[in-house]
Amino acid sequence: MAGDRHKKILVTGGAGFIGSNFILYMMEKYPDYKIVNLDKLTYAGNLENLISLKDNPNYTFVQGDICDRDAVERAMDGCDWVVHFAAESHVDRSISAPALFVHTNVLGTQVLLDVARGKEIERFHHVSTDEVFGSLSLDKLEERFTEQTPYSPRSPYSASKAASDHLVRAYGETYGLPTTISNCSNNYGPYHFPEKAIPLFITNAMQDKPLPIYGTGKAIRDYLYVTDHAAAIDVILHRGLVGETYCVGGDAEKNGIDVADTVLGLLQKPESLKTFVADRKGHDMRYAMDHSKITNELGWKPTVTFEEGMKKTIAWYKNNEQWWQRIISGQYLDAERTILNSTLTK
Repeated sequence: MAGDRHKKILVTGGAGFIGSNFILYMMEKYPDYKIVNLDKLTYAGNLENLISLKDNPNYTFVQGDICDRDAVERAMDGCDWVVHFAAESHVDRSISAPALFVHTNVLGTQVLLDVARGKEIERFHHVSTDEVFGSLSLDKLEERFTEQTPYSPRSPYSASKAASDHLVRAYGETYGLPTTISNCSNNYGPYHFPEKAIPLFITNAMQDKPLPIYGTGKAIRDYLYVTDHAAAIDVILHRGLVGETYCVGGDAEKNGIDVADTVLGLLQKPESLKTFVADRKGHDMRYAMDHSKITNELGWKPTVTFEEGMKKTIAWYKNNEQWWQRIISGQYLDAERTILNSTLTK
C-alpha cells in the first residue's frame, strides 16, 4: 500500500476517555483519514464525547464487544491500522470483579489479534499502562520504568494488561503480525470519567465536598495530559518501528496530597476539604516513566506541564458541568466515587 495513502483506522474503546480524545486529535490532524470506533458502551463509554463528529463522513461508530469475533470482523473490514484502547481499566473494580477484567482485557485482545492477522492489518498498536511494571520505591526517586523493566503486576487489572501485552508480542513473534505497544502513565484531561482521582477531586471540590485521599496521600503517580498521549500514539503509528515498545510519560510526578492541593488552589477552595480514607488493597506506591526512547528515536516529548494541564482540565469541567453532573447523579455507574465517598461516612 502506498505510504501516503489516506489510512482507515479501527479504534477500539473510542468512546472512553483516552480513546475519544485520540479520535478527536486524529480527525483534526488528519481530516482525510477514516476512523471506525468500535465500543461496547459500558458505563465509561460516552458518545457525548464525540458529538462534534456526528456529521463527519469519515467517522463511523460501531457498537460491539471486542470479545465478539463477528462484530470485530465487521468493524475491522477494510482497515489499515488498529489502535486498541478497549479495556476494563479501573483497579478498584478489578479487585472486586477480576473475572471481568481477564475476559475483556485478555480474551478481547486475543480476538482482535486473530482477526487482525486474518485481515493482514498493516499495524496493530496496543495501548497499555505503566502498572504492568509494578511499584517503584519512594526512597529511590531516581528510578523510573523503562522498556526493559521486568513486568511485576500487583492487581488483577495490571495482571490482565500484562497478559494482553504478552499476547501482542507473541502474535508478532509467532505470526509476524506488525505490532507496536505503548505503556503510558496516568492520563488526565477533558472527558475523564469521574471515578478517577483527578476528576473526582475537581467535581467534589466544585461542590464543596471532601476530597478523599487514599492512605497517607504519599503514593506518587506520573501524570500525562491526554492530548500529549494522543500525539505519542500518532508518532508511533507513523514512525515507530514494528515490534517495538515505547514508554510514554508526562514528567509530572505528584502524590495524592499534591494533586488535591493543586485542585483546591486553582478552585480557591479550603484545604479542609482534604480527607484521608482507607488505603487501596495492594496499593502501588510510585510510578514514574522514562520516555527517553520515544523522545530520542521519534522526537516526541510531553508539551503540557502539570500546572497548565490542570488549568485546562478544571476549565473544561467548569464549562461542561452538565456532562459530569449526569454521570455522578446516577445516570452512569461510577464505582470509585461510591467507594471513596462512602468511606467518608464510616
